[in-house]
Amino acid sequence: MIRRFSIIAALSLSLISTSSVLAQTKKPQPPDKFPPNPLEIRVSDPLLPARKLDQQPLTPTEQQQLETALNNLDQEATAKLQAGDKEGAFDTWNRELRLRRYLGNLNEVQALSRVGEIAWRENDRPQVQYITQRLQSIQKPKKLQPVTDLEVLRALGQAYQNVRAPKLAIEVYNQVLTQVRQQQNTTAEVETLTTIASIHMSWFDYPQAATTYEQLLSLASTRNDRTNEITYLEQLAYIYDQARLPQQSVTVRNKLAAIYTRDNNLAELPTLKMAIANSYEALAKQDPSQLENAFQNYQQAYTIAWEQEQFVRAGEALQKLVALYRSQGQIDEALQTSQILLQSEELAGNFYGMMTAYDQIGQMHLQRKQFPQARNAFEEGLKIARQLQYEDGYFTEQIQKIPTN
Repeated sequence: MIRRFSIIAALSLSLISTSSVLAQTKKPQPPDKFPPNPLEIRVSDPLLPARKLDQQPLTPTEQQQLETALNNLDQEATAKLQAGDKEGAFDTWNRELRLRRYLGNLNEVQALSRVGEIAWRENDRPQVQYITQRLQSIQKPKKLQPVTDLEVLRALGQAYQNVRAPKLAIEVYNQVLTQVRQQQNTTAEVETLTTIASIHMSWFDYPQAATTYEQLLSLASTRNDRTNEITYLEQLAYIYDQARLPQQSVTVRNKLAAIYTRDNNLAELPTLKMAIANSYEALAKQDPSQLENAFQNYQQAYTIAWEQEQFVRAGEALQKLVALYRSQGQIDEALQTSQILLQSEELAGNFYGMMTAYDQIGQMHLQRKQFPQARNAFEEGLKIARQLQYEDGYFTEQIQKIPTN
């Protein structure tokens, strides 16, 4: 019993001794926190003159000398990155960026923008975060008024784009927008709105993009700027399609159709009318009364295309009409339209389209148990299929399936 106690005591003393050694050798861990931003720390640097720059700023000559030295640092960092020394490259760039502040906000922001783009491309998230934080410090310094200089604000906007911070970029460009509107600078207003719209589109924020393009459209209409008016309407139509807002799409495209008609630009109308009809089809899923509008626009698309001798476009509109008639059980109308479709495809030289049309005609006759007519249609389709050396087996099979009686 005594021996057993001694062994336990010895083990306990050994464990205590080991714990004591570990406690002495293991350094205490600091509390969890982010490391300091290397762009915000103030360190002395041999490239700066030995005096307090907040009391005596750099002279023009010193600024020029510093800029030359910083450009050299940029080249040095680029060379390191190309050699595979990514950590060394960003250490050098961070030194450059820390010193850029002595050349003014614009110079620093442009440098941050340049290195930020590289950091994002290299997938260096901490570096991107450091640069973003520094940009925010410049935009809204703690002890000074926020930046109002338009050139600096635009540079900030571009820098935020380069580090993929769209919300911050939009915030800055909205500041720019407010200022240029106060100055009644319409050209700058259009440029700024275009930039904002582009950012929204890049990040698939279609509702905000639509709002911005509506503002651009209003400006273009006020200025009677027909070219940009059409451009903005086309962009809005695309946006509303992507956002699946068929009613807004119809409204925008009807405005476009009115402009094309007024300008006698009929060549663009068939495609536009088909897009309008397609939107009406989408609306008809909730409101069947919209189908009539779909029919009318497909018919208008076909008619205008035929008159313009755009037989390929006419064929596309007629195919849509046939499909729509069939979906509504209007087989007579579908068969009549299919005959016009055959003429259109023949005039367009689209033999594949003719073959497909004969197949559709054959299927509709089969549906109505009109076997002789179905056979004739499939046989015509087979002739074309053999010429194309494509799908001839399919048409042969369809013919063989038709009852002989």
